[in-house]
This record gives sequence, structure tokens and C-alpha cells, in this order.
Amino acid sequence: MPSLATSALPPGSMAAVAQPEIRGDGVLLRPWRAADRPAVVAAYADPAIQRWHCRSMTEDEARDWIAAWPLRWRGETGAGWAVLDVGLDADVDAGPVAGQISLRRVNLGDGLAEVSYWVLPHARGRGVASRALSALTAWCFATLGLHRIEVYHSTANPASCRVAQRAGFAAEGTKRSEARHADGWHDMHLHARLAGDG
Repeated sequence: MPSLATSALPPGSMAAVAQPEIRGDGVLLRPWRAADRPAVVAAYADPAIQRWHCRSMTEDEARDWIAAWPLRWRGETGAGWAVLDVGLDADVDAGPVAGQISLRRVNLGDGLAEVSYWVLPHARGRGVASRALSALTAWCFATLGLHRIEVYHSTANPASCRVAQRAGFAAEGTKRSEARHADGWHDMHLHARLAGDG
């Protein structure tokens, strides 16, 4: 049945262009490469990442995870970037992976996406996640044309809460017992930014 509301973004808005590199405040977000597999395996072996992302990953699973991102981009269902902490050197496009950031649950018709992120232990404490989130959010609003971006995290994860707040994501509420983790059901905080937010 036809919708009476106009789509926020037409189908093909993502798939029509190549996934970009995004530069922000001392960070570079670039599409994943096959050579990043050791960083992905190390990330999903880290207890903190396992706790909040609820998975581990073998070498083969990491290879498949990396290979799936271009398909998700073309299918307009998601997009993932490796995050590099490049400091003041805007020309750097190589170096160790510091973390990841991804768009999940992309809905172009509603102009909506959810963001997920993690940071490897060696890069924590330097604001990598909040700087990456700010850079991705700016690109999503200014270039892709999304209307709303959401971040969900367990109420037991104050570090993720600080990342969202530093990137200007307002706390909107708590979804009770919304996500199942290895230790049971977790209440989840919802944060969001709108394209029109200051």
C-alpha cells in the first residue's frame, strides 16, 4: 500500500556513490581492508568489546565480516569504517586501526540510522570514539542527508554514554530490558541527534 509520506532519501542514495573516507578531528574513517583482519580478531578477543558487542570472532569470521561491508553499502543496509587516530597529520591514511564505527539499521526512507562503535585497548582514553562519532555524524547529515542518528548502549556502560554525550547526542530515555547480553537482559540508553540540532 502506498505511503502518504515522502521518503526522506530515495533508494540509491548510498549505493550510487563509493563509500568515502571521512576525516574529522584527528581521525580518519576509511573502509575496511582485508589487511585489517588481525585488528578485527584482536578487537573481538578483548573482554570489554566482547562484553558490550556480545561476540567473538575467528580469523575466517573476521575475513567474512570485512568482506560483507561493501555488500551492506551497496544494499543500503549498513556501512562500516576502520577508525585511525591520525592526530594532526591530515595526510595520513595508513597506520594501526584504533577502532571501528558503523551505521546499522539504515532506513533511507525514514532518514534514520543507528551507530555502533568500539575502540581497541591501545587507543582508549584519547577521545577516539567521540571524535569518530562526530565526524561520521557530520558526514551523515551534510552529505548523505540523514535526518536522525541514534546510539544505543547498555545502562551499565558509562563509557559509551560519555562518547555519545561528547558527540552531542542527547539522552532521550531508557528502553527497559531491551538487549540480551551474555549476562542477561540489559536496559539500554537511547541517545540521538537530528540534522537540525545545533
